[in-house]
Amino acid sequence: MHNEQLKKFIESAAEKIIKAKRAVAFTGAGISVESGIPPFRGPDGLWSKYDPVFLDINYFQTNPGKSWILIKEIFYDFFGKAKFNDAHLALANMEKLGLIKAVITQNIDNLHQEAGSRNVYEFHGTSKYLLCSECGIKHNITDVRLDQLPPLCKECGGILRPDFVFFGEPIPEPANSLSFKEAEDADLFLVIGTTGEIMPASMIPFQAKQNGAFIVEVNTEPSRYTNEITDIFLKGKATSVMRRLIEEIEQIQN
Repeated sequence: MHNEQLKKFIESAAEKIIKAKRAVAFTGAGISVESGIPPFRGPDGLWSKYDPVFLDINYFQTNPGKSWILIKEIFYDFFGKAKFNDAHLALANMEKLGLIKAVITQNIDNLHQEAGSRNVYEFHGTSKYLLCSECGIKHNITDVRLDQLPPLCKECGGILRPDFVFFGEPIPEPANSLSFKEAEDADLFLVIGTTGEIMPASMIPFQAKQNGAFIVEVNTEPSRYTNEITDIFLKGKATSVMRRLIEEIEQIQN
């Protein structure tokens, strides 16, 4: 996509976002890649280096110690160092301006909240909290030591697990229902950094389109959505495109 063409598309998308009555963002792994968090799929994805079985709920319940070695390495030692980027900040600023009403994210990294977004639906849960498998109490990860694995609940001694969705588990409520409700109510859907391959999350933008939403997509490459439902495709890295989009919005509004 040539720069002049992208410029026109960004101008057009900014105007649409400003005019929208209820704009909602939907984000995937691509928004956090520039924060140093690799995607799960693809040639450089985590599953090319690790066997995903350690995140299967049945495997975890049988081998919590083995699962936890990799969970700690990936989600806490490695991902724990990640910081939000300009794309996360742009969405938080759009919410402050009253333009984005909610963010639905497939990511479990808590970076939207750290950037300042308030109304966030974590479709796949979060790595920020650990849940006791026995008594159900939630512990903030900052209050739990991971030098002994698996970590145990201070209240009952039960095994703790990250509060995100393992393979073989349903999407948690109310995140599931509320995300699809947002898709029904939105008149503009801003899709950022997702290929549209992960079910049932991938159905959310289709739900929005079905209910008449205008779809703006930000991605480095065409996705499952691009030719089927996208109205404006902004090709590029999430940080640079979102930075330009928020600048354009602020320019129009001033």
